[in-house]
Amino acid sequence: MVDGQPTPDAARRRTRAFEWRWYLVPAALIGVLAGVGSYTFVYAKGYSYLTNDPAACANCHVMNEQYDGWTRGSHRAVAVCNDCHTPKGVIGKYVTKANNGFWHSFAFTTGWYPEHIRATPRNKAITEASCQKCHADMTAAIQPQHPKAEATSCVRCHDSVGHLR
Repeated sequence: MVDGQPTPDAARRRTRAFEWRWYLVPAALIGVLAGVGSYTFVYAKGYSYLTNDPAACANCHVMNEQYDGWTRGSHRAVAVCNDCHTPKGVIGKYVTKANNGFWHSFAFTTGWYPEHIRATPRNKAITEASCQKCHADMTAAIQPQHPKAEATSCVRCHDSVGHLR
């Protein structure tokens, strides 16, 4: 220190130490998020969501009723979960699986899920589109002809077809 002022070397060392701390905070945060994310992915069997196996949907005990209902239902012979619950196309399918998988894993890991699982409006629309696509010969005849009329909803009346209760 010269005349009460820090030397240029001391000031540079202090500045470098201060800058170094700003790299440490984001690195630590990214490390914690990666660790928690990896643990959640392994613990909740997140890798199984990348498959087409319906048993993956029963990883979480709140889905057991839906899985058991599917095994006894009429759709078991012709469709798996992804056929009804993901949109057509690879990108749409995996975007939906990633979104649902993240939130399902989060809810499963934290325990923050309702006792009776509910589909989001987006997932209901995907399921409805799947019904309309597979049963187009039937649904075309019951759709309203007026463009402003409300479309017929298959799942409104047939909500347990894929998952017997």
